[in-house]
Parts: sequence; C-alpha cells; structure tokens
Amino acid sequence: MTKALIVIDVQNDFCPGGALAVPDGDAVVAPINALMAEHDAVIYTQDWHPAAHSSFASSHPGKAPYEMIDMPYGPQVLWPDHCVIDSPGAAFHPDLGLSGDLIIRKGYRRQIDSYSAFFENDQSTPTGLHGYLQERGIGALTLAGLATDFCVAFSALDAARLGYDVTVDLAACRAIDLDGSLQAAINKMKNAGVALIWSMQR
Repeated sequence: MTKALIVIDVQNDFCPGGALAVPDGDAVVAPINALMAEHDAVIYTQDWHPAAHSSFASSHPGKAPYEMIDMPYGPQVLWPDHCVIDSPGAAFHPDLGLSGDLIIRKGYRRQIDSYSAFFENDQSTPTGLHGYLQERGIGALTLAGLATDFCVAFSALDAARLGYDVTVDLAACRAIDLDGSLQAAINKMKNAGVALIWSMQR
C-alpha cells in the first residue's frame, strides 16, 4: 500500500520561544526527518492565520488564552496569537526537511479554526487533502508533529473516519496537554483504530 507521512504544524510558533510553544516541540524535527525516507510521499500542514483570527483570545475582549468559548461550529479553545500569515512564527522550523510533495495551509478563514489536516473545525469544510491522497492512490498514513492532543489527534481521527490505515508516531510528536487533553486524545485515537507507535526512544 502506498504510504504518506503527514507532518503536522512543525512551525516556529509551536517550538520553544514561539508564541504558542509546545513543551519540547523542537524535539520532533529529527525523528520526522528520519521518517521521510520511509514513505512514498511527504505532506506538510501549516497553520496560517490572518491577524485577529476568531480563535485568538485577543479577538475577544475580556477573554484570556486557553479559555473556552462557544463558536457557531462548537466549543473553541482561545489561543495566544500565533502563526499569523507571513510572520516568522508561521514559518516551518528551520531544521525541518522540506523536500516533500505538498503543503496544506489551514486556519486561514478568519471565522473558523482548523486543527485537522482534512477538515476545518466545523468537521465538514475540506482542506483538499483527502482528494489529493485519493488521486495519488495513498491508503496508509503516518502522522507526526505538533501537537499530539490537538492538530495531530484531530487529523488522525478524521483520517480513520475516511478509511485510511492510520498510524501516529508518538516519538515524533509532542503535546500541549491542556487539562488532561493528551490522555483524552490518546483514548479517542485508540478507540478509532489508530495505531500508536514509538519509532524511537526518547
């Protein structure tokens, strides 16, 4: 089966020193680079927000980062401003290999956030990745990147729902772990039939 590596949001703002740094986030770069040669295709996602995006706490007076609000499409975590279009923080980590096949940009519509590589947070507006994978005849996916409990997990759950053979390489992921979100995400992925592996020891 043709297999692809999906590299999720390995961007400066999610790495140490970034606006929404994932603890130890830059540690995913070396294992992801090592995985690239093992796959027939490498596809990257890139968080790509306009300024004043609706998921930013700064867009909601009186609200603070990591508070929850209800949006028309459901519950939404409010985040610090991050990955603003064309900003240094939105760029990929400088050590990440970028010899892959496709970059999927997500979160560029101001009124809706987008965690998954496949759908925006309304779970119906597509990014186009599913169609691309079908055209390429790709049926097996390995996911890696940032963060395990948000964009990686949402992507894995959507991929499983769409019928892909899905593996998440936890050695090449790191989590935010917001109020138990990591364990909740792991449980959801296991229940959806996503294979969770460790390709390398920490």
